[in-house]
Amino acid sequence: MSKAHPYVGAPDYQIWKKEPGISHPEAFDPVTHASFKIQKSDPVVTAGSCFAQHVARYLSTSGFNFLVTEKSHPIVHAEVAEKSNYGTFSARYGNIYTARQLRQLLERAFGLFHPIESSWHLPSGVTIDPFRPQIQESGFISTRDLLLDREVHFEAVRNAVSQMSVFVFTLGLTECWEDSRDGAVFPLAPGVAGGEFDPSIYRLRNCNLEEIVTDLDWCISFIRNINPGVRFLFTVSPVPLNATAIDRHVFVSTTYSKSALRVAAEQICNSHELCDYFPSFEIITSPYARGKYYGPDCRSVTESGVAHVMRLFLKHYGEDCCHTAPSNYLSPESETQKYIREMDKVVEVLCDEERISN
Repeated sequence: MSKAHPYVGAPDYQIWKKEPGISHPEAFDPVTHASFKIQKSDPVVTAGSCFAQHVARYLSTSGFNFLVTEKSHPIVHAEVAEKSNYGTFSARYGNIYTARQLRQLLERAFGLFHPIESSWHLPSGVTIDPFRPQIQESGFISTRDLLLDREVHFEAVRNAVSQMSVFVFTLGLTECWEDSRDGAVFPLAPGVAGGEFDPSIYRLRNCNLEEIVTDLDWCISFIRNINPGVRFLFTVSPVPLNATAIDRHVFVSTTYSKSALRVAAEQICNSHELCDYFPSFEIITSPYARGKYYGPDCRSVTESGVAHVMRLFLKHYGEDCCHTAPSNYLSPESETQKYIREMDKVVEVLCDEERISN
């Protein structure tokens, strides 16, 4: 006998009112299928927006082989190395907000693209890397120093591509600033953290769906041409835009940006094998969370929110020994506001966007 309608017998996760998160937000789990598992021995590389730093932090403390190919010199004090963002990501590329930025990093690291813009300068004489404007707290002492560091960095990127088994990339933005002379894109507009803004040279690019999909498709094909066995895990950052360069409300721009990125991730994952979308965006922004996973600024994701995301990440993608999150995870119903405030002080991430409103 045929069904009365297509929803008869559907699993609970397909029916809104059957979601346990309605009564118990900490039970919300929108992950239904994982096409692969990450073994403890699998070298995992992370990259992307500010939120990706939380992913890297949890991976490195949860039994995963978080691959770091760009390490500080042994004589450098650990605190100094941390401030210079060694170990924040697998290589010292800083925040990679857009798919175009990721593509161009690969092109530059493998000698396929040589942008006209090479360095920015501050009035103090300090040299800044336009493509990693906040990677080094004190900047570089000279352009030569920057270029030498960049060669080391590019080698680290090449090593990460050739050695990784899993690549986790968090999509953050669609807006970026582009050099009209050669199409090079930057994580920050010139003038924010170095350089000078010249409207005859620099222009805003707000990437559309087709451009995002094309760039991501290129990146997957390029990486797999070098390392065929790489598995991909895409996420969308739940962190709203700090500012928009378009004459409209920042929340409207945020909605467009996250929507385009989410659809792009869907299309990419549907067209490539061993390429999954992980719903960190949905976990943080869903009505089930009732806004509890955002800090007082309505933008920063709290430690309890990050813990919920990573608990499910480990549950669905980690091997058996990694199915639990680190011990600092407490359910939202049992933790106190004091605890959240204390933990939020600990969770500090490099966020280039914050410089816009300074």
